[in-house]
Amino acid sequence: MLSLEEVQRIAHLARIEVDAGAAAALQQELNGIFAMIEQMRAVDTSGVEPMSHPQDVVQRLREDRVTESDQHAKFQEVAPQVEEGLYLVPRVVE
Repeated sequence: MLSLEEVQRIAHLARIEVDAGAAAALQQELNGIFAMIEQMRAVDTSGVEPMSHPQDVVQRLREDRVTESDQHAKFQEVAPQVEEGLYLVPRVVE
């Protein structure tokens, strides 16, 4: 469990300004989170297989092939400036 001094030190390291009242509330919240983590650690999961997804679903895959036609020439016809297939834009940063 975190002490009030530890909470204030963490806030200092994170460059977060926390007043005394907020630090006490934060201490209770963090200690509640740590208590919940300890409860979760206490559960015996030795017979449970790790899962990549909480639901038993299979992702449908589609064939990896190009379905769109190449239209870059059409798009570059309306561009203000194009050079060697690249769009030319004004310099933003000097």
